[in-house]
Amino acid sequence: MNNLLLEVENGIAVLTINRPKALNALNSETLAELGQCLAEVEKREDVKVLILTGSGEKSFVAGADISEMVNATPKEGRAMGLLAREAFGRLENMPQVTIAAVNGYALGGGCEISMSCDIRVAAENAKFGQPECGLGILPGFGGTQRLARLVGKGRAKELIFTCDMIDAQEAYRIGLANKMVPQAELLDTCKKMAGRVMKNAPFAVSLAKQAINTGMDTDLDSGLKLEANLFGLAFSTEDKKEGMTAFLTKRKEKHFIGK
Repeated sequence: MNNLLLEVENGIAVLTINRPKALNALNSETLAELGQCLAEVEKREDVKVLILTGSGEKSFVAGADISEMVNATPKEGRAMGLLAREAFGRLENMPQVTIAAVNGYALGGGCEISMSCDIRVAAENAKFGQPECGLGILPGFGGTQRLARLVGKGRAKELIFTCDMIDAQEAYRIGLANKMVPQAELLDTCKKMAGRVMKNAPFAVSLAKQAINTGMDTDLDSGLKLEANLFGLAFSTEDKKEGMTAFLTKRKEKHFIGK
């Protein structure tokens, strides 16, 4: 991989977008690499949580690579959007929990890729925004869809139409960021959160993720039916027996196997 770094330790994968000279901007090569890497990671049983971040302390992902887009044709622009859709969709729906460690600018494609993660933890210096309309285009990597689902239609329209950039505190206030921490504590905070996730039954967490993601895109009754089906499925697992037995016997240690 030319533009990504992957490290796996103790069940946690840290995936770093590594284009520091371009402020980690997303070009087609990086998007393709991202899709391929995520396809491999989602199959790994030794990875329970994925943390996504950008190299350096200034930028998470500054956006899509404008130098690539400036002379792109409509066909090429659409192809780039579809490439992002595939990679971001895989990130959003992979069985592992995903955490965005937003260590700086998360603009355009950077804001969009962060929204594809389950959880966003922002450093105090982080900045979020969708500046595409100021460039003569619109968010094309999921921004018009995921932002409204996260912060509401009105706030999403304001951010997209004005191209305003907001800081980490405002992102936290409106629900775009789950937490805001000092820059020096960002990765440790994400790893500690990952550790709390990994204490729980991995298959159950995966089912809960599926229920939430699918339920958000359907009506309430259909979502509740899906939840009931997945709830029943969880009763077939060894982890359900282990978790409930440990609870009833007041045993603190739980030995989940993910089945």
